[in-house]
Amino acid sequence: MNWKEKCFFTLAEENMFENSWHKTRFKELLDCYKDSPFLSKGLCKCMYLSAWDEEHFRVMLEILTMMSLGKETDTTEMRINGDALAKEQTDDEYYIYQLSNAFLDGIPFQPGETANISPEFVYIIQRALKVSEIIDNLT
Repeated sequence: MNWKEKCFFTLAEENMFENSWHKTRFKELLDCYKDSPFLSKGLCKCMYLSAWDEEHFRVMLEILTMMSLGKETDTTEMRINGDALAKEQTDDEYYIYQLSNAFLDGIPFQPGETANISPEFVYIIQRALKVSEIIDNLT
């Protein structure tokens, strides 16, 4: 079993999904795109984050569908768009886009010392960082 196959089961075993909807949305993304050449551990982390709610799930599904239709082989375009979207945000969403960008870049997430992130988003970020560690350790 490769890391893609282990990913869903490991996250479920570790109780990393907030509810059944979160779990279902993530599994749907992973099942649909597990054989895509652009699926990476970084993108898988973004999938987890986007599956948190219906709105972000739909955005991710649209992006991944376009990437598949365009026969993309990596997440370069997605990363460029993520940077542009982050700059448009004026609230906690900014940090979610920054976290996604860090996942795609394979670098640690650093919100900055002056970040004023609401408790709800701090929780989401902490859970996503824990998932990031789990995914990084899958072989």
